[in-house]
Amino acid sequence: MRWMKWRDGGITLVVVPEGGGDSRSIRLSSSVIRITLLGAALLLAVGVLMAASWWHFATQAGRSQELQALVDSLQGERALISALAEELGRVEVEYELLRSLFAPTSTSVPADIWLPPAGVPGGGIGSRRPSADDYLPSSWPLTEAGFVTQALTEGEGGDHPGLDIAIPTHSYIRAAGAGRVLRIGEDPIYGWFVVIEHGEGYQTVYAHASMILVDRGQTVRRKEVIALTGSSGRSTAPHLHFEILLDGIPVDPLSMVQQPT
Repeated sequence: MRWMKWRDGGITLVVVPEGGGDSRSIRLSSSVIRITLLGAALLLAVGVLMAASWWHFATQAGRSQELQALVDSLQGERALISALAEELGRVEVEYELLRSLFAPTSTSVPADIWLPPAGVPGGGIGSRRPSADDYLPSSWPLTEAGFVTQALTEGEGGDHPGLDIAIPTHSYIRAAGAGRVLRIGEDPIYGWFVVIEHGEGYQTVYAHASMILVDRGQTVRRKEVIALTGSSGRSTAPHLHFEILLDGIPVDPLSMVQQPT
């Protein structure tokens, strides 16, 4: 049996064995009690502080993971933005190229071409008689270089008997050599077209025009303007389809004419 009683501001514990025997008493002074209680309170405070610190660190660890995920996401978005910026730069370069093709900055006409006299479609060969070399179709059929989008091809994939040259609408089409206008007309595929006969078996074809400036049977000089470019017939964009025929067989135009630089 145990007894506890207060005495002189302290505590006396009396321990009495249940089976008999001498009892024992333990005296705890008030200072010891205060120290014990203070120690217990300190231990409790330390425990609470440690629990609070653990909770804080656990929360910060979770927050750190969220921040790392956010950083990873921002880095991914930054890489995507860089890729988009690079793609935008490439598209801008291509756009400037197309704009240079379809929006010429100069309207001046080169001095070495013949324009139809006012009021007379196509004009004529003028007072000077063309030489034999003038009849060979060896001049570039435009006043500008343009951009060759398709060359002459032959094969199972289908024949393409001439050059396709991308050029702005209403650009000048000129005769590749002196000759006589053999045919003019409109075709579902070629649109508005002109065929010139040069002699020695040579003929040239100019297709997809927006306007024809010569008449059938008319004689023309080398580099004389005969039509304006367009997108008539089976065409997806303004361009000139140019053919050179020798005895009715297509000849690669680039083997006879040179594209200006």
